[in-house]
Amino acid sequence: MTIESLPTFTTLARQRWDSIPADICRRLLSNVRCSHCRHETTITNFNATIKAGDLLLVGQRAECHGDGARVIEGS
Repeated sequence: MTIESLPTFTTLARQRWDSIPADICRRLLSNVRCSHCRHETTITNFNATIKAGDLLLVGQRAECHGDGARVIEGS
């Protein structure tokens, strides 16, 4: 069993993340493409920040533990 770290968010990233419904957040976290495993996986141990108006989640892919990222475009 692995222990995940709690996510770290910048203030703006936290506001954006909190504005997304919980069921959508779960889908976004579990729909990260892994170029190593060649299928969708979940991102864990992630941090979040705003870059160029987009929400950027950077962490580890659950299966292979490689680096992973998810970009959620701003409005």
